[in-house]
Amino acid sequence: MKVLHIDSNHPLLELGLEKLGCTNHQDYTSNKEAIESKIHLYDGIVIRSRFKIDKQFLDKASQLKFIARVGAGLESIDIDYAEKKGVYLISAPEGNRNAVGEHALGMLLSLFNKIKQADAQIRKGKWLREENRGLELDGKTVGLIGYGNMGKSFAKKLRGFDVEVLCYDIKENVSDENCRQTTLTEIQEKADVLSIHTPYNELSDKMINREMISLFKKPFYLINTARGSAVVTDHLVEGLLSGKILGACLDVLEYEKGSFENLFENKSFPPAFDYLIHSEQVLLSPHVAGWTVESKEKLAQTCVDKVAAKFYNIYANPNQQIQQTEDVGKVTGIGGVFFKTKDVEKTKAWYQKHLGFATDDYGSTFWWNDLEHKAATTQWSPFKQESNYFEPSKKDFMLNYRVSNLDNLLIELEKEGVTLIDKPEEFSYGKFAWILDLDGNKIELWEPIDKAFQ
Repeated sequence: MKVLHIDSNHPLLELGLEKLGCTNHQDYTSNKEAIESKIHLYDGIVIRSRFKIDKQFLDKASQLKFIARVGAGLESIDIDYAEKKGVYLISAPEGNRNAVGEHALGMLLSLFNKIKQADAQIRKGKWLREENRGLELDGKTVGLIGYGNMGKSFAKKLRGFDVEVLCYDIKENVSDENCRQTTLTEIQEKADVLSIHTPYNELSDKMINREMISLFKKPFYLINTARGSAVVTDHLVEGLLSGKILGACLDVLEYEKGSFENLFENKSFPPAFDYLIHSEQVLLSPHVAGWTVESKEKLAQTCVDKVAAKFYNIYANPNQQIQQTEDVGKVTGIGGVFFKTKDVEKTKAWYQKHLGFATDDYGSTFWWNDLEHKAATTQWSPFKQESNYFEPSKKDFMLNYRVSNLDNLLIELEKEGVTLIDKPEEFSYGKFAWILDLDGNKIELWEPIDKAFQ
């Protein structure tokens, strides 16, 4: 494939694509119109944020197979139109999530301990101890809005502190050992610190505004390492002046250009920004939370790995080394856990009450992302004791495994002497087949269509 790079990145990105067999071309200076005039020659394009990929651009890109953005979000791309045209979209939040988590924690601890102002005072010959008495994070409640790659990373960094970590997310069942998912109302009631970890979209745009701020029950600190558009700066300053917001750690600002490379379109400073830069309650950084030496390499490698998995059937192992696998069909994850119980409804109610399962008629569905960063599901389902679905197994449980290519896998299993139970079946949500393992456990094999669950 021919790939056009319109932004510079870590050299291993081009090297990795070259090893896959791609031909790399660079154009870091031409304007959008010039790029559009030749994009029809390319199968892939690698971008950061130099300009937007809109409908006009995509119509010109007649043979484009993928767009790889070396960053966490895809807001610079018309996602719906690109997907409609069959263009595979790649982002790399896995590449800089650790950097963002560390940066958010570093900013918060610096603000709590007044490190910036203390350093500046000492350099001026002032040794002011009482004026620089800090706060401890222990005992505080930290609320996160958005619990994807970045939110999870920050929550993991907070494990070393005696804090309660709560998150609010539009997706269900995102809780883990580091954070409890809850309502926005509970966060507004309890949070001492609020940290934003949302992508840019209609829901997050201007989300932290006067009304939202007023609903918090006690004064709080604000961290924003996500997108500047999430916070209305004028309303933030109002909160700082009134004491409703005790301080702010801002890696991003709503005044940034779309490329994130410069702060202002012109040299005029809005009054709210003038307040921020003179306030000792505010800590600022230039959109660099995910901008580390290590993340630059990880972002590039993540994009290479995703191109390799999608177009060359090569998958990365945990050590970032890739291995070729023939697509004969293989297990890609656990698709379901099924077990018998004396009372299905009581069992579902117990798991809902004590473990937070979101249950329905079938049990509970857990969402996650596969190697290609596509949404995938694992099903949890209790069955009645008298159910014969697990037969001929005599066990009270059955596991369902997700597979990448069921037809090919069944051919290979037959060659290896594995007996198929019944005939394969196909439904709107995927293909199914059943086998027994060495211990007589019934195994359900599922090639899913996860979109059927949405």
